[in-house]
Amino acid sequence: MTRTIVASATREIVIGFDQPFCVIGERINPTGRKKLAAEMQAGNFETVIKDALEQVAAGATMLDINAGVTSVNPNETEPGLLVQTLEIVQGLVDIPLAIDSSVTAAIEAGLKVAKGRPLVNSVTGEEEKLEAILPLVKKYDVPVVAISNDETGISMDPDVRFAVAKKIVERAMDHGIKPHDIVVDPLVMPIGALGDAGRQVFQLLYRLRNELKVNTTCGLSNISFGLPHRHGINAGFIPMVIGAGMTSAIMNPCRPQEMEAVRAANVLNGTDANCTNWIMTYRDHKPAEAGAPAAASAAAPAAGGGRRGGRAARAGAGAARE
Repeated sequence: MTRTIVASATREIVIGFDQPFCVIGERINPTGRKKLAAEMQAGNFETVIKDALEQVAAGATMLDINAGVTSVNPNETEPGLLVQTLEIVQGLVDIPLAIDSSVTAAIEAGLKVAKGRPLVNSVTGEEEKLEAILPLVKKYDVPVVAISNDETGISMDPDVRFAVAKKIVERAMDHGIKPHDIVVDPLVMPIGALGDAGRQVFQLLYRLRNELKVNTTCGLSNISFGLPHRHGINAGFIPMVIGAGMTSAIMNPCRPQEMEAVRAANVLNGTDANCTNWIMTYRDHKPAEAGAPAAASAAAPAAGGGRRGGRAARAGAGAARE
């Protein structure tokens, strides 16, 4: 059984088909959040601290850390800011982190200070990225997210996206990186723009699990981009995509409706033994109390949640991001 191990200084998490779904909290990312970007540039990390603690309290398994503020020369500015952010967050929480950047120098700087075994986010099928990122992954012995696009952009053909994923896995093996340290993002498309986006992902997950034997991740909220009441779509998508074989997702754990769907899927998939986590989380649950957050969440602007903008910039405009 494929198992991807990530770790903080004190805590190890296993991503795998026989493990609870890995929720990678997406909130610490200034892309599309002007206030957060300005704060981080000014050396103010209050929102970063708040987001880190809230996501852990909400049930995040890992935290994605991105410091991609708008800059004329990110190669000069982003490494230092990412290091500062990583050091603050890993001093606050004990869960593993994902180092999220499109800047190779920033990823390497982050790997030098990260404790444990972080997840690198990410590499694509582009030759330049493969040659820059895979040696770092091997050098620091860490797992990496492999995004299924290359120099040609994002293909609407799932067979092409599978071929790109296969290429990345094979190139990683050439560097001595085993498939269990590759976490493939098959690229979830917006269902509002591509009617068979859901079926595409389910079919890709089957092939990735059975043919490449790799773990998988995605930008969960991409599926609902452009639709009203996005969290309803997201919550419906979660158990389906987990049942199809997805083992992790970059998402906002502070959405109760979506985390409830994750926990329910863990119960139904048999990865929450004896329903222990479900019972501990909801044993005092009162339906009357549950209605208010759901209503508030539905009324809130959809753009207030996740973004994954750093990855959107790498993947291109073809995959809409929240």
